Amino acid sequence: MICVTGAAGFIGFHIAKRLCESGETVVGLDSINSYYDPALKEARLNVLGKTGGFSFHKLDICDYAGLTDVFGTCRFDAVCHMAAQAGVRYSLTDPFAYQKSNNEGFLNLIELARQHTIKNFVYASSSSVYGANTKLPFSESDRTDAPVSLYAATKRSNELVARCYSHLFGLNTTGLRFFTVYGPWGRPDMALFKFTKAILAGEPIEVYNNGKMRRNFTYIDDVVDGVLLALNHPTPCEIYNVGNSRAEDLMDFIREIEKVLGKKAAISYLPMQPGDVAATVADIARLRKLGYEPKTNIDKGIEAFINWYRNYYAC
Repeated sequence: MICVTGAAGFIGFHIAKRLCESGETVVGLDSINSYYDPALKEARLNVLGKTGGFSFHKLDICDYAGLTDVFGTCRFDAVCHMAAQAGVRYSLTDPFAYQKSNNEGFLNLIELARQHTIKNFVYASSSSVYGANTKLPFSESDRTDAPVSLYAATKRSNELVARCYSHLFGLNTTGLRFFTVYGPWGRPDMALFKFTKAILAGEPIEVYNNGKMRRNFTYIDDVVDGVLLALNHPTPCEIYNVGNSRAEDLMDFIREIEKVLGKKAAISYLPMQPGDVAATVADIARLRKLGYEPKTNIDKGIEAFINWYRNYYAC
């Protein structure tokens, strides 16, 4: 039995779905907050509800008493902790949401994992922990002591707490540094979703750093492959980059969206946003040793997202 937190979220939903389809029993947790449209989260849960082996608790990970009840009732073999307050830019607006969910919530879960002798604790970190590193590609051995956003700081804090729990209590922990995940059922605050919505509506898209950005866009199915490898290979204390095998120029990414939509984008070029970085490029050699190999290029990934978007929003 596997606990998936953030099961109504983008990545958590896809992980829970894949696990159930492979015959696992999954207990999903999610607060279904209003950071973005809760209807999208409910729609994901409706899909999971039709998948055998899935059950759900509407629960905030900051509710320690509620979590204690769930862990006392269920005999989890592993915890896949994907719940968090997401978004780099929003962390400048509401820092307390990040302290609560990403720090307090994380501590609640890893402490309960310790108490219940969970065999494997896999959690979401982020490529943002690399801060403004100029050495590319980013390797897990690079320094991560200069985050440029509060979101990044909370994710690095999670990694340090996990290291302590592994050292002190022998808890198997694996942190996954995700690189710009995209695909069907994605988050409305992310670039592909925002660009698609704006272009279809004939509205300008906002492109930061005057378009001089590179991202390691990673399709959701490839990300789930990486997560399942981590779940199937417990380690005393490990961190992996989960990214694509190449980085893309943002303007090439936009041109691919235009191609699939058959419509040109009106672009509003803006300076770099606080907390953002110009490039993220992943060194995935460490995860490749477990058999990881991303398969989806941006042409296929963007097409899959836009097909889902048109179907979901009937446009």
